[in-house]
Amino acid sequence: MLGRPGDAPTTPHVRTFHARHGRVSDGMRRAVTDLGPTRSLATRADPDRPLVLEVGCGHGEAALAFATAHPQVDLLAVDVHTPGIARLLRRADRADATNVYVERADALELLADTLGSGSLAGVHLFFPDPWPKNQHRKRRFVRADVLDLLADRMVEGAPFRMATDVDDYATWALRQLDAHPSFRGGVGERPPWRPAAGYEAKGRAAGRTVIELCHHRSST
Repeated sequence: MLGRPGDAPTTPHVRTFHARHGRVSDGMRRAVTDLGPTRSLATRADPDRPLVLEVGCGHGEAALAFATAHPQVDLLAVDVHTPGIARLLRRADRADATNVYVERADALELLADTLGSGSLAGVHLFFPDPWPKNQHRKRRFVRADVLDLLADRMVEGAPFRMATDVDDYATWALRQLDAHPSFRGGVGERPPWRPAAGYEAKGRAAGRTVIELCHHRSST
């Protein structure tokens, strides 16, 4: 279900991602231009199918793996960085993954302006930007106002899954989620479908521990 302007609640726009300025090739631009419209949220054929949102999908390894393991569920992968979006679009096209939808967008704007109340059957947040400095913590995705927004967009019982190799962010997120009346859960298990690639592989190679959180949207 898509939202309408003015649907409540909304959240102040505080950027939750770092700007990255890597090289964008002509091939990447073509992938976004040619394949992007075929996998936009607007092309979704059956709005009654469950929809799971992945915030900050990177190159899309986890998104494509989830969609493959859950063919009965639609996966909406969102990121602002063109190289990752282009790679996911190409891989999804080659795999003919008909349940993968891709948006190059700020996930907070999409949540506030496009997705309606009760439209999400789950939310994934894997290895988000940690914003480690104290003065930047307000930019972390897991914070009270964003959780208010997620609580409205998620159906009762929907899981919010998060993974991070930053101990301080895990502690912060657990505190924010435990304090919110609409979420119940705690430290969880690593989902078996998620590939150990990208940031997870780098973190483990550096000797860091990956912490998994799983909270469900509860009735209030």
